[in-house]
Order: sequence, then C-alpha cells, then structure tokens
Amino acid sequence: MALIVHQIAFRVMRRLVHVSGSRADDMVLRRIARPTRYALIALALVLAAREIEALQDVWERLAGFVMPALIGWIAISLFHALINTMIMRADISVEDNLDARRRRTRLTIFSRIGTFIIVFIVISLMLLSIPGVRDIGITLMASAGLAGLAVGAAAQPALKSLIGGFQLALTEPISIGDAVIIGGEWGWIEEIRMTYVVVKVWDERRLVVPTSKFLDEIFQNWTKTTSQLLGTVMLYVDPQTRLDPIRAKFFEFVEGNARWDQRVKHMQVTELTRDAIEIRFLMTAKDSPTLFDLRCDIREALIQWLASEMPEALVRQRMVSPEPLRIESQGGDGGAGAEPGSPGAQAMQ
Repeated sequence: MALIVHQIAFRVMRRLVHVSGSRADDMVLRRIARPTRYALIALALVLAAREIEALQDVWERLAGFVMPALIGWIAISLFHALINTMIMRADISVEDNLDARRRRTRLTIFSRIGTFIIVFIVISLMLLSIPGVRDIGITLMASAGLAGLAVGAAAQPALKSLIGGFQLALTEPISIGDAVIIGGEWGWIEEIRMTYVVVKVWDERRLVVPTSKFLDEIFQNWTKTTSQLLGTVMLYVDPQTRLDPIRAKFFEFVEGNARWDQRVKHMQVTELTRDAIEIRFLMTAKDSPTLFDLRCDIREALIQWLASEMPEALVRQRMVSPEPLRIESQGGDGGAGAEPGSPGAQAMQ
C-alpha cells in the first residue's frame, strides 16, 4: 500500500511539474523520489508493528538506525536539490560571469559543509540508540582533553586544510573558473573542496593543491575582480629603424583583430641598447585565453610585415674594421729610394 501511495502521489506531482516548465521542480522531485519511497515503507512498518507483536519487537531494535538514516537521507536530498537549483541560476556561460562564479564557489563549499553536518548528526543519533555507546561516551568524557590534544597533534595537516576550506568560503581569494598561476603553473580553478583545490592546467593536466597553499603562499589570480586583462608583446628592431610606420601598422593589426576588446592599444619604446631598440606593444582582451591568442596574432603579424616591408629594421650585428695602417718612407733601407722588387719596396707594400 505504501508503494502504491508513493507511485500515485509522484505521478500527480510529475504532471504538475511538467506544467510549470521549471527545471528546478524536476530536480527536486527527482532527488526526493527514492528517499520518500523508503520513508513511506518505514511508516507502513510502524503502522503494521502496532498490530503485530513479533514485528514490533524487531522494529524497536531497528528503528534507532533506520529512522535517523531515512530522515538524514531526505534532508540531504532536499539540501542538494536546493543547492543545485541555486547553482543553475548562476549562469557562468556569459562573458561577465564574475558574480556567478563567486556564487557557485560559495554554494559548492557550503553544500559540502552542510552535507558533513547532516551526516555527523545522523551518525550521532544512530550511535545514541546503542546503550553501550552512551556508557562509553560518558567514560571518555573524562579523558576528552588529552584525547583531543593527541588527535589534534596527529591530524594537524588535515585540520589545517579543513579550516582552510572554511576560510576559502568566507574570504573568497579564489572562485571556480578563476585563471591563476600557482607553483609556476597557469590554469583554471576547476573544483574547490574542503581540503584541496583542483587546478586545470592549460595542457589538460590537473594540479591537486592543498587549500592551505592558497592562504599561506603568494599566487596570481588573473580574474579576481574582472576577467579583462592587459597584455604585452615585445619587439626588438635596429636602432636606425623609423618607428612611425611600425606604430601605424600595429594599430591597424590590433583594430582589425576580433579578439581585441577596444580598450587599450599603445606602443612604447622601453629600452635602447647599442644593438637594438626595445619596443613594447600594449593590448587588451576580455579574458586570459583570448589575450594569449591576441598577443600571438599581433606578434606573428608584426614579424611577417617587418620581414617583407621593412627588412632593414631587423636587428643585426655591426662590425667596423679599423683603418688600414699606412707606412711612410723616412729614407734608409726600404725608403723611398728603394728600387722595385728590393726588400725595402716589399716592406712598404
């Protein structure tokens, strides 16, 4: 009868959900379908145990484990459905997704914290139903201080990472989708857990970094406040090069590239050495991957244009040979009066 009631009730609710057209309703209904089915079965057993004495004895022994587990299962299902519904509303597919990524990061961390709390409470209620466990717990209270010190000393790295997870949720130094440089590697924050963070490197590798590393050490976050970035391209040309044509061509290349976000384009001479002029080209893009591609495009276009249109601008090494030594005649052997072919004339040559 419990299964029949569950099937009828959920069939009616599915029809109502389809009418609403909301994905959140479908998710909540799908999450609670299984736990409520077993909860109705447990309710049916409770009602049947009132009439059957043998079943009542068995149920009294199992109820302390079954009921907390079912209640915790339903609570976790509802909690995850609520979190996933809020995550769905935080769309990170748009260009300006900073707020959405921050919201997803907070929801992900709080989801794991809430799940841990619910599981902890459920296990505690299940253990309290065992009389022997209650007696042992009272006995251990006297030595709880020493046991806490011993466990704390042994689990210091794990506790540090766990506390670091709470700090990440509150202070938000990183968010899911942030572009970071940590440990000399550049990548995106793919997943944030209580004790570690997964960084997806540009070449598809994954770095598993303890959460404490993001709190104790310096790292670069390229998308902390905005995803827009300013990039540079360095070029070295000959000191005799005319710079105005290069500046005009650079502006033409940047303005014609779809990756440029139309914020900054600038050319500066940053250094002059004996052999070359150092030129820095500044440009902006909407995010770090787009900026990297833009820099590569501009660098390649400038090199090809210089090679074809201004080859004299390419850096070259100059070697100036000293002026030849001229020997003047002062008379004597090998002087001006020496006859052709004589030793003196050969020395003059």
